[in-house]
Formats: sequence, structure tokens, C-alpha cells
Amino acid sequence: MTIHEDATTVEATSIGLRLHALASNCSSGSCPTVYSTDRATIVVQGYAVSGENAGVEVPDGERLVEIPVEVLLAAADQIRKQA
Repeated sequence: MTIHEDATTVEATSIGLRLHALASNCSSGSCPTVYSTDRATIVVQGYAVSGENAGVEVPDGERLVEIPVEVLLAAADQIRKQA
């Protein structure tokens, strides 16, 4: 699996949030991706997992998301480089 680290920035104007791609396993933006935000937080794009299937209770407004470990580790490396 190839982990792409590019400088893609996405603006989510409906919630006033700017996303910067830290790591992904494709270059098209339509696969698991970890983003940093302009609010010093992280946004994760991945495969939806139901709380029922995972055996956990998920409160309203939250979602479980599954991503490959390699994508998370690549994002952590990028975050460390920026610190």
C-alpha cells in the first residue's frame, strides 16, 4: 500500500473549517485520508462502521470511522514533523 502525503487543502465553508491532507492511500481524495485543520484538530475520512457492529455506543453527532493503520502512522509522522 502506498501512502500519499500531499499538500492538498480543502475548504469546508459550511462549517468554517480548512482541511490540509496529512496522509492518504490514494491521490484522488476519495479514500481514507487524515487531515489537519485550522482549528488544531484532526479530521479522518474513512469507512463508516456502525456502533452496533463494533459493540460500542456512539452518541448523536459522532461516527466511528475505520482507516488503515498505515494511513494513521503516516499522518502521525507528518504531525511530528510540523511540531
